[in-house]
Amino acid sequence: MWTWTAIDSDTKLIPCRLVGERSAAAANHFMHDLADRLTNRVQLTTDGLKAYIGAVHKAFGNDIDFAQLVKIYGEGPKTEARYSPTQCMGTKKTVMTGAPDHNHVRTSYVERANLTMRMGMRRFTRLTNGFSKKIENHEHACALHFFHYNFCRIHITLRVTPAMAAGVTDRVWELADIADLLDVAERLAA
Repeated sequence: MWTWTAIDSDTKLIPCRLVGERSAAAANHFMHDLADRLTNRVQLTTDGLKAYIGAVHKAFGNDIDFAQLVKIYGEGPKTEARYSPTQCMGTKKTVMTGAPDHNHVRTSYVERANLTMRMGMRRFTRLTNGFSKKIENHEHACALHFFHYNFCRIHITLRVTPAMAAGVTDRVWELADIADLLDVAERLAA
């Protein structure tokens, strides 16, 4: 399974996420979800996954400034270490649609948010028994993480939560607020 995430570079809000396969179908679902949540034309940067190209076009048409940032890797280490990364030798920026500002073609914000996700949830730790045994549990854990990230966690550079920076809320939410939402959802489902 793959955890797809989108992030707003100004507010650091993660407006949508998806736990799914690394496939064209998942890319289409993810991009349509993102497009449905946006009201203005945006600049979008993705990594070099080919599935993004068709998915972005299907979800946004030409109403987007879209670029891909592809990392160029060198040879991997000569050791037998299982998780040794290859060396990134550089990047290539490619305009896909519209007129993206080359100075803002980057994936560093979403990569940093993904690091926060990996460091904040035990189930993302490699080579441990803390992994998710059921996909449903993994999806729920991710939903809680991203809700907490957007509404409860003060972003160090913003000095407010991403949801506050985006104007979605005017306060820092507490864990009790999340529990209250779950209680309301449970009552509505009953």
